[in-house]
Amino acid sequence: MNARVTPASDVHQPVFDHLERLTDHRGLFEHALHAVPRREHGYCVDDVARGLVVVCHEPQPGPAVSRLSRCYLAFVLDALDPAGACHNRMAVDGQWRDEAAVGDWWGRALWGLGVAAASAQTSGMRARALGGFRVAAQCRSPHIRSMAFAALGAAELLRKRPDEIAARQLLADTLATITAAGDENEDSSWPWPEERLSYGNASIAEALIVAGEALPDAAALDRGLNLLEFLLRTETRDGHLSVTPAGGRGRGDVGPGYDQQPIEVSALADACGSAFRITQQSSWLNGVSLAWDWFLGYNDSATPMFDGRTGGGYDGLERHGRNLNQGAESTLAMLATAQQVRRIGELE
Repeated sequence: MNARVTPASDVHQPVFDHLERLTDHRGLFEHALHAVPRREHGYCVDDVARGLVVVCHEPQPGPAVSRLSRCYLAFVLDALDPAGACHNRMAVDGQWRDEAAVGDWWGRALWGLGVAAASAQTSGMRARALGGFRVAAQCRSPHIRSMAFAALGAAELLRKRPDEIAARQLLADTLATITAAGDENEDSSWPWPEERLSYGNASIAEALIVAGEALPDAAALDRGLNLLEFLLRTETRDGHLSVTPAGGRGRGDVGPGYDQQPIEVSALADACGSAFRITQQSSWLNGVSLAWDWFLGYNDSATPMFDGRTGGGYDGLERHGRNLNQGAESTLAMLATAQQVRRIGELE
């Protein structure tokens, strides 16, 4: 990989107008029709936890972002049951519509709570988030992505609180889950621990990277870096990102594929950012730059994927353009990638 840093003039400072539009007193609406929130679809922890990560990563939040932080933290804490499982879907009337479980949303809840416990704006919020993290960390999920998402929050928490036993044990169990998933794979040309790439792929590699640093476990760190290199090779085409589409990607699939989701791009940016922070190898900067370039329009359809005035992110890259809806997941993916570009600039 050749290092290429996004020029400073291309760096987009996060704009939170659209995220504010998607948020009411209760939570973050999941869907939008173009830029208008679709309130009838309600809220989900998947997105609110992502939102909690983004707002807690703002180094100098203003009043609006601080309000979002308080709202999102309260929502995620309310989703937890005493045993540690987590609801996901809430209707607009404030009623949970599902049973608490340990799917992806549980992992993302731990991610958000771990970040908030480390970086929320007030000591009270950090304490509440830590309490919620410890409750949710009582559980384990059989799903590789759920555990990977949870590990990202655990690792960030451990960097601030190295003696946090719940976080350390969660990281160790995540490594065991990912290792078990890849034990039967003997194909060196396809090192991925699953038969197909699907969604949130780079988060699996990042979980290995940050857990390898934190525990420490050199073998896990090396494996995570190797998987991330594999992803970048597989998901780069003609000098730009061509990420795994919604339908997934198998060993023999030839791209480009559609529709491409912004969350895949954001996950790559985060993983490359962690790889650079830990290894100090400048080659990982290229992955962060490629991710931001994808949002700028250097992608398979030559289409910009966000509204720079409002901070709204478009829901998917299509063969002949983009999905014009600006939902929570896509908006947060763009904001997180912009934050990663800014953070890398500060680390250099």
